[in-house]
Amino acid sequence: MEGTAEPVPAADAALLAGLPDALVERVATASTRLREAGVPLDGLIAADASLAPILQALIVGSDWAVDWLVRHPADLQALIDLDLHTRAPARAELRRALAAELDRAEADATLLPDGPIGAALRQFRHRQMIGVLLRDLSRQAHLDETTSALSELAEIVIDLALERVMRMAVAAWGRPADGPAGEAARLIVIAMGKLGAGELNLSSDVDLILAYAVAGTTDTGLTHQEFFVRVAQRLVGLLDTPTGDGFAFRVDLRLRPFGDSGPLVQHADTMLDYYEEQGRDWERYALIKARVIAGDLPAGEQLLAALRPFVYRRYLDFGAIEALRGMKHMIRSEVRRRGLEDDIKLGEGGIREIEFVAQVFQLIHGGRDARFTERRLRTVLTCIGQAGFLSTEETRALDAAYVRLRDLEHRLQALRDEQTQRLPRDPHTRARIAHTLGDADWGACAAVLQAHRAAVAAIFSALIRSPEEAGSDADPGDALAPWRAWWHGDPDAVPGGAGATVFRDPDAAERLLAALRARREEDVTQEVGRVRLDRVMPRLLAVAAAQPDPDVALARSLRLVEAVLRRTAYLVLLVENAGALEQLVRLAAASERMADAIARHPILLDELLDPRRLFTAPEPASLRAELTEQLRGVDEGDLERELDQLRYFKEATELRVAACEFGGILPLMKVSDALTWLAEVIVERVVSLAWSHTVAQHGRPCDADGQPRDGGFCVIAYGKLGGLELGWGSDLDLVFLHDLPTTVETEGPRAVSNSQFFVRLGQRIVHLLTTRTLTGVLYEVDVRLRPSGQSGLLVSSLEAFGRYQRDEAWTWEHQALVRARPVVGDEALREAFAAIRRRTLGQKRDLDALRREVVEMRQRMLAEQRGLRERPSAAALAGRTAFDLKQDPGGVVDIEFMVQYLVLGWAHAHPDLLSWTDAIRILETARTEGILEPGDAQILIESYKEFRAEAHRTSLANLPARTERPDLLDRADRVAALWDARMSAVSSGAAPGHDRAGNSQEQRR
Repeated sequence: MEGTAEPVPAADAALLAGLPDALVERVATASTRLREAGVPLDGLIAADASLAPILQALIVGSDWAVDWLVRHPADLQALIDLDLHTRAPARAELRRALAAELDRAEADATLLPDGPIGAALRQFRHRQMIGVLLRDLSRQAHLDETTSALSELAEIVIDLALERVMRMAVAAWGRPADGPAGEAARLIVIAMGKLGAGELNLSSDVDLILAYAVAGTTDTGLTHQEFFVRVAQRLVGLLDTPTGDGFAFRVDLRLRPFGDSGPLVQHADTMLDYYEEQGRDWERYALIKARVIAGDLPAGEQLLAALRPFVYRRYLDFGAIEALRGMKHMIRSEVRRRGLEDDIKLGEGGIREIEFVAQVFQLIHGGRDARFTERRLRTVLTCIGQAGFLSTEETRALDAAYVRLRDLEHRLQALRDEQTQRLPRDPHTRARIAHTLGDADWGACAAVLQAHRAAVAAIFSALIRSPEEAGSDADPGDALAPWRAWWHGDPDAVPGGAGATVFRDPDAAERLLAALRARREEDVTQEVGRVRLDRVMPRLLAVAAAQPDPDVALARSLRLVEAVLRRTAYLVLLVENAGALEQLVRLAAASERMADAIARHPILLDELLDPRRLFTAPEPASLRAELTEQLRGVDEGDLERELDQLRYFKEATELRVAACEFGGILPLMKVSDALTWLAEVIVERVVSLAWSHTVAQHGRPCDADGQPRDGGFCVIAYGKLGGLELGWGSDLDLVFLHDLPTTVETEGPRAVSNSQFFVRLGQRIVHLLTTRTLTGVLYEVDVRLRPSGQSGLLVSSLEAFGRYQRDEAWTWEHQALVRARPVVGDEALREAFAAIRRRTLGQKRDLDALRREVVEMRQRMLAEQRGLRERPSAAALAGRTAFDLKQDPGGVVDIEFMVQYLVLGWAHAHPDLLSWTDAIRILETARTEGILEPGDAQILIESYKEFRAEAHRTSLANLPARTERPDLLDRADRVAALWDARMSAVSSGAAPGHDRAGNSQEQRR
């Protein structure tokens, strides 16, 4: 062009600007063709110079677009007038435009593909495709915008085509009835693959499954099956049959049940039966992206909801990895056989491998975590990173590769509107693609592509390679061989015979293994299950042998294995995740309580998969967020499932806290904090559920003016929950209060008094917390600390509670109030309770009388709990060889009683004692205020921590809360001596570290 003597037209100069030399002639030739056909290139560019690079990209990138515009020269001007070269049309706008064109062709009663309706569908599709290409090839639209626009276009074309086909079908073959209302039944159109995900390609097939919901006949006698098969045939022909205008969309129905050999349309129940009885793994993958796009949308949604359990297992489905591993080998073999290494979809490191990475996590976790039921691949990658299943760097690499590969795929398909993913060989086509991708040349383009594919291949291979492949590099000697031989019945394979050098009682270990081998033959009926067990056991034996107490570790771990023999998907989890197996055995060795929990609910194994999560201490905000996310997939009103999810959430969180305690990540007080926060979050949710239920029955409670109120209720925690000292297996001591007038009635037709409303609310809360089902119980609840105990109302008004505390409460009830705090409820009600607590505990008391009552209550407990008619002195206790950590003299309860005595006796002069509800900080405050001698305070603080830490250990091991440890016996003796010195001498009337006048030793000095 540059060598010609004639001047270059201004429009051509703009169109050729920035082009590589190899592409100049092509653009010049194509622009000449367009002008000769009547496309107003010169006028468009003269009116808007910014159109030049957009039109250049279209001409370089798509022969199909140039050919179409040569045949339909007015289309480009029409697109530009609507600004569709810079923006995607709104869905409603697109639908109106197509509907108007079809209305103009409505006289077409036959709906033949080459008739007016067929032509209108094809021409509309092609014109909109030109708009998409203008935006995509010029890089004005990013990938998500392009795929969304293409998906919306396909959905609208299919939906409106179906409308026309149904009109014709009813007129020709009769009206299908749908139930007693007589409404016409409709076809259900389910999009699969990229259309289902809203990620359609430029030249993709649309994968569809067609169904209908209700059996019956038309008013001409056709069965619904016959009617809808005819509708399907006409719809597919109208969209898919090539004519002079090409096709609207290529339709692929091979993903339907039974594939090509199955009927085009099936009844929904028949389809459900097929997937339940014959559904294969690849069909599960396909249904991940299934979405109803046309026809009977409500019935389609019901069908997909019914299919959800087939796609997403309620348990952790690590069998998906095995299936994907088989598919990987099959696809890579096919790639090599057909020479598809240059295929950016099927080749190594291609689009399919990124899809597999996303699908493996969706199939494993989608039944438990609603985030993984998302259809869009890039969103799933984000969820994978957020959940910590892959690193941030890995998910970013996969996302970047996906965007690049899909952009390149679009460039390949834009050339001739062909469904291809093969890289071109000729230099000219390569130059065109590189230019529209924004690369300097094909070399630069290929280098970027190779880097992305290498990253994808590495992540994909690491994710789904077998454990044997993963370990082969690091362990060429097969360290599992002796353990494998022992598992298969050769006890002499392990040095020393049956692990004699490792296990204290190798014969007992062999008996356990022999029993499991026998159960393997009886209970595991499928060969795949036996293979999975045979892969788990050598690893489990090796890990158990490495524990401090291998015998205990093995015995407890085998209980879990026995529990899942018939659900061998859990065995796959342990095979596929060596870290999870190791954590399982460690937890079992350390805690029988955790081992039993996992054996009862193997789904808890999910928590062992991610060490970062397992060993991260939960915080209140994160717990609330996790619970909210976990409940997101539960249907509103499905109370049974919500309670199951709450119980799972509790046990899963406790498992994490236990792992943190054993791992030394959380000290005692932080463990109690975490367990306390967990209980608060669960109680908060249960109160919300109970409130909704009670309001649904009786309406909201009303204030004195008869106005409905959302609130007016508060839950007060006493005991360990109130004192932020919750332990393993602790009950919840709860008191319920409200601040609304008791006689005013609730709103609604089934009104009751506010008092009755709140009593029923309290009953509902206790019921939800304590109901025991197959999944266990949330918490045992004790409500006897309410005013007047078991004879009092379950829920008291705030006014009555304050009056009771002032006028009627016993000293022991004020002792209990020391550890009371609100955990759920209105802020104003919380503050009002706190004021009552301060006022009650801050009274000045007669110290002699107070001490006598505290000591008498402690003696009553010793008589009931330990059978002691008189409390032995510290001297008499010396030399004991064991003691109960909580109840025996010198134990936890002694310390708690002394703390309560301090608060009741000295809070009037030292109000900072009322700032806390936990014993440790009250003792620290007493030391700071000079109420306790520093040495005495230190004894009590350290002893309290040590006793509770040991109680945690015994509880986790399901052992009695007794100890024979000499260091703890010594501490108990010192605490008992402090009790004798400070509490037994009632006549002295002095508190620890004080004289009769209540002056501290610091003050006396």
